Amino acid sequence: MYRVEIGNYLVIDPEICHGQMVFKGTRVPVDTVLTFLAKGYSVDQLLRSWPELTRPAVEEAIYLASEALQMHYPASLQLATEAAA
Repeated sequence: MYRVEIGNYLVIDPEICHGQMVFKGTRVPVDTVLTFLAKGYSVDQLLRSWPELTRPAVEEAIYLASEALQMHYPASLQLATEAAA
């Protein structure tokens, strides 16, 4: 496996955190930050907890997670499921 850069702020590197997706230049896993956001933490709280992160980096992670969810569950699939119900 080799290093894969995702967007401007995310990276998957087998040499960092066992290949987990992290924020570039850190060892902070993206999924950990997204989980804290889902539990109700604010971006400001996370930036205080991880000062090595930036607001644009966290916003990009949120945006890319949203895009991935929409690609995995496209609107046409949602409409078909609703019509079948």
